[in-house]
Amino acid sequence: MSQTDDSTFRTAPTTTPRASARAPRRAALRRILPAIAAAGISISGITACSGGAAEADTGTKAAAQTTVKTRDTKADLMTQGGTAATIKKTAAGSTFPTWGTRWVVHASPDTGSPSVGMINKDAPGQDRITADYQVNTGKKVCEGSSCSTYMAHLTGPVTGFLSVVAVDIPQDSLPGVPVQGGPPPAPAPGGTRGEALQRAATWLTANNGAQVPYSQAKNWKDGYRQDCSGYVSMALNLGAPGTNTVGLTSSRITRPITVNDLKPGDLLIDAAGDNNTRHVVMFEKWDNPAHTSYTAYEQRGGHGTDHRSLTYGLNGGEFKPYRPVKFTD
Repeated sequence: MSQTDDSTFRTAPTTTPRASARAPRRAALRRILPAIAAAGISISGITACSGGAAEADTGTKAAAQTTVKTRDTKADLMTQGGTAATIKKTAAGSTFPTWGTRWVVHASPDTGSPSVGMINKDAPGQDRITADYQVNTGKKVCEGSSCSTYMAHLTGPVTGFLSVVAVDIPQDSLPGVPVQGGPPPAPAPGGTRGEALQRAATWLTANNGAQVPYSQAKNWKDGYRQDCSGYVSMALNLGAPGTNTVGLTSSRITRPITVNDLKPGDLLIDAAGDNNTRHVVMFEKWDNPAHTSYTAYEQRGGHGTDHRSLTYGLNGGEFKPYRPVKFTD
């Protein structure tokens, strides 16, 4: 389901440059430029499964304490006098200074995902953010002369994902903060059905021995969305946070087959309708010689990861069988 791109970054006031200071790496007057679209910002949707949402456990990892110099931004001149700012380790993660105004915090590591809040709403650099992990989205975001492909998962002052471009540090990723997921690679021949099924099975017990909860808006610890298409993307190792259900029908990822040709690791996909009707499951085996039902891996609303007998697609309807092109057999 496509989401409205509400990721517009508002401009920040200009600074008063100091004659002896080096030019700041990020200009004080910044705005999103048309070139950003050309740099690859995604406006694709993040949901593509039926069912309700459930809370996710994203986990927390310790981050190393790091000290860096802040840039000569207006917020730095006003609040820190151009001195070094310390990045501190807390129970919730590491804290960092920010710059500029009105940065959008998103529901997922995608600048096209819905807004869940904003930092520096009233003044440049007024908020310090706390991050427990970051995701390399593979999609570049630029402001002025600075660019980053990383989005940080914030635990404060707003919970959600923020482009690392908004963080006032010299690096384009957060120092000492764990990286989860990575840019989705282009699917290519290779991989096996057994590997896909093994990966699918991991979510049955990944939540401290229980199944990963279902959510259309949250990502699991490995960076993948906790809905059905995020789950299948994880099983196929397509790259976090995963494509949506319609995307799984792309000829780059799958090709249509017949029901009787289903083999372990193949998919049954209902790509019709919207995020409340679409769904995808991973076929494991036929339950009987008559092919009246089959066992599959599934991430479903109200339950989470499941491994059960199904009949989707066996009696007509919207579910169609597909074979991942990365399988070599």
